[in-house]
Amino acid sequence: MADKEDKNEENVGGTFYVDSQCIDCDLCRETAPNNFTRADDEGYSYVFKQPENDDEIEQCREAMEGCPVEAIGDDGNE
Repeated sequence: MADKEDKNEENVGGTFYVDSQCIDCDLCRETAPNNFTRADDEGYSYVFKQPENDDEIEQCREAMEGCPVEAIGDDGNE
């Protein structure tokens, strides 16, 4: 389970985030490309834009559920 106290610093504020457990597998960036991107120098993903519509919310949730190391969190689902 993602730890909101261990969020990657690049995450924009809001509901979804990625924590330091990210292994840079690319699943979230493929699943929700409008919301997740890669910190190239650091080698992990983060949320660069919070979802703005139902499709993006669903894609972010799908990415969270598929994350192999549970590095994606949703503050709205605690």
